[in-house]
Amino acid sequence: MDIVIRLLYVFLGLFIVLNWGLLMSAIMRKIGARVAGRYGIPYYQPWIDLIKLYSLRDSITHGVMFYLGPVFRVSGGVGIFLFMPLIFGSSYFSNFSFAGDLVLIMYFQFFGMLGMALGAGEGGHPYSAIGISRGLSQFTTIEVPMTLAVISIAVQYHTLSISEIVAAQQGGIMNWTLFTNPFATAAAMLSLLGAFGHSPFNLVKAPNEIPIGPPTEYHSAFLGVLRTNAAILHVIEAVLFMNLFFGGAGNWFELIIKSFFIYFWSVFVGVVFPRFRIEQSVQWFLKIPLLFGVIAIIIFM
Repeated sequence: MDIVIRLLYVFLGLFIVLNWGLLMSAIMRKIGARVAGRYGIPYYQPWIDLIKLYSLRDSITHGVMFYLGPVFRVSGGVGIFLFMPLIFGSSYFSNFSFAGDLVLIMYFQFFGMLGMALGAGEGGHPYSAIGISRGLSQFTTIEVPMTLAVISIAVQYHTLSISEIVAAQQGGIMNWTLFTNPFATAAAMLSLLGAFGHSPFNLVKAPNEIPIGPPTEYHSAFLGVLRTNAAILHVIEAVLFMNLFFGGAGNWFELIIKSFFIYFWSVFVGVVFPRFRIEQSVQWFLKIPLLFGVIAIIIFM
């Protein structure tokens, strides 16, 4: 019965995260539209889009891996969620977190991206190879400063457990990693800009430059799966950074507020700066973010 109750809370948490992700995406698109002098979409538009996409059927035939691409992608997002503690001190909303969950979550981050690349590689679109090479090149350089930041805080707190890292930050805002390890926080927050994929790092889809990447061929229910994963992934990645650097959350209200501002950081940068070229993006992550990550390692080694 304990397993059944735990699974019910896991599904409840996933339901909350999915719907908050859909609402947050609508809010961010609304903000971007207002900055550009437009009214923007209605707040309920993401739900309408999902219902429409899941009601459609695809008549295109490709290889098996093409259809498994969205499955791998959503498995990466849901996998991060399953092992991510959401609410500090809650036995039910800690999901299936364990002693080394931080390492597993880092693997899941790359798992979805790699699966999506394998799926897009079997598509018939001539620009698929461009999107794959851009996505993997950029994500690899994103992982370098991010991994250094994670190693730094693992050494700082002597643990690879996200719950224990959150516990070490309790007792006041000055105990947050933001203040106790600012260089690791800076490296991670700059890496976050690339992980969320807004301008200037939206190189895979590259609107107005190449056709919009996977959505060109992944439509109907396949695109619905990708949109669902995006809603989950944006929230759960924001929760990861909240747990590692901003003291975690003791309740759902705190989680929503903190995840909103963490996600808003990437949207704010996106509406201010134009898109990089791929070589500019790779070089950028290997400069300032990498330097901050190296300094964080040196301080705590």
